[in-house]
Amino acid sequence: ESFDYIYERVKSDVCVSSISGGTDIVGCFVGGLPTRAVHRGEIQAPILGMDIRVFDDEACDQPAGIQGELICAAPFPSMPLGFWNDAGDAKYKAAYFDRFSGVWHHGDFIEMTANQGYIIHGRSDATLNPGGVRIGTAEIYRQVETLPEIVEAVVVGQPHQGDVRVVLFVKLAKDAVLDKALMGRLRDRIRERASPRHVPAVIAEVADIPKTRSNKISELAVRDCICGIAIKNVSALANPEALDLFMPALTKAEAL
Repeated sequence: ESFDYIYERVKSDVCVSSISGGTDIVGCFVGGLPTRAVHRGEIQAPILGMDIRVFDDEACDQPAGIQGELICAAPFPSMPLGFWNDAGDAKYKAAYFDRFSGVWHHGDFIEMTANQGYIIHGRSDATLNPGGVRIGTAEIYRQVETLPEIVEAVVVGQPHQGDVRVVLFVKLAKDAVLDKALMGRLRDRIRERASPRHVPAVIAEVADIPKTRSNKISELAVRDCICGIAIKNVSALANPEALDLFMPALTKAEAL
């Protein structure tokens, strides 16, 4: 929609460059390329010096149209050399090199397009797998955020009856009410604009959502919280007290 807005309302021949990278690499893996055409909703190309690949779980390169893990297969100019006070580089290796030996695993879900561009589908470490189908959480957020009643949301996968169910927590706007009508609109919007697999099994209201100190919503902390898993690195959260809201909210929603 951002591409549409710019070309329809701002300028029809400007080079729109979407980018994706990370603070830990002080840069981007993929971004704009002024010598290539711009395609709606796509990032144009790898950044110079970045050997970008799309891997499946077996470390095999994926063709265009297939989502997979964002990999950088060779050292790159802004790659950090290690972590402070990390004896033997144990934490550094665990953070980036344990998943696929010898290559940088960034933790993003990526797809190469038929135009040789890229689409980032959100964090792969928070990917949902209902019925064995891999779903990026960003695909759900895009639909949820179109409703004015929703200020923020966090969606996670929870093991349930031998499968994984999608659980959506929402923070409501002032005077909004999470009633059956709003939940119905949420589910209809997600079903129509994403797919039936994306529709949450449970929708619950919370007053706050945990975020990191860099203001990013922490899906992993919420997932671990409702799955009864010890939460790692709570000190990285700006508002860890928000985690206390989730199990009561889930229990209440399940009882409705």
